[in-house]
Amino acid sequence: MPLYEHPDSSEIALLPLLRALADPIRLEVVRHLARVDYANCAALLGDRPKSSMSHHFQVLRESGLVKTDVQGVQHLNALRRAEIDARFPGLLDAVLRD
Repeated sequence: MPLYEHPDSSEIALLPLLRALADPIRLEVVRHLARVDYANCAALLGDRPKSSMSHHFQVLRESGLVKTDVQGVQHLNALRRAEIDARFPGLLDAVLRD
């Protein structure tokens, strides 16, 4: 199973974060993760192809929004809320507001 690299919280930059959040599918994933502690990929897949969702998760990880941990065959995704809030106070609150 792959182990994923995640940027250190001090390396999270605003522009990649905003680019990641600009996509409706990725925004939906982030909104879902904001409501739960973590979710496996299957719970976030919906009726979308695995290949396109893999790309979306990669963008979310590389931007620093999401952390993916591998536990057995499951990939558990969590929003890096505390780290994002510390780096960009109020950003997620504004983005997640309906």
